Amino acid sequence: MSTTDLIARYFAAFNAKDTAAMLDCLAEDVAHHVNEGQIRRGKEAFAAFCDHMARCYDERLTDMVVFEAEHGTRAAAEYVVNGTYLQTDEGLPEAQGQTYRLPAGSFFTVENGKIARVVTYYNLADWTAQVS
Repeated sequence: MSTTDLIARYFAAFNAKDTAAMLDCLAEDVAHHVNEGQIRRGKEAFAAFCDHMARCYDERLTDMVVFEAEHGTRAAAEYVVNGTYLQTDEGLPEAQGQTYRLPAGSFFTVENGKIARVVTYYNLADWTAQVS
């Protein structure tokens, strides 16, 4: 499977809300760099993050463009997050079912056909303004 196919599979699983399929794309010791947060290491931490996100947010990614470099060992994706804020997340505005549309991007390192690093960026101030 090519790197772009792997990244497309990862995001298709995200949109299907299929955490198990997302985990299947990841290396056991994946480093997950979240926007405005600590680095989480390993599939267990990644799964816990996904569970938390599913409680607080309902999101679908659209307008996806995937880029590949470094002979398939690096990739990036640009997309739009279309979401609904379901449950108040600690330290953030109160959730009242607000919707948002937010440009975002992710960077990946791929090793042995698995995603070894995921870095996600979006503009938190933009999101906060949309849900406030």
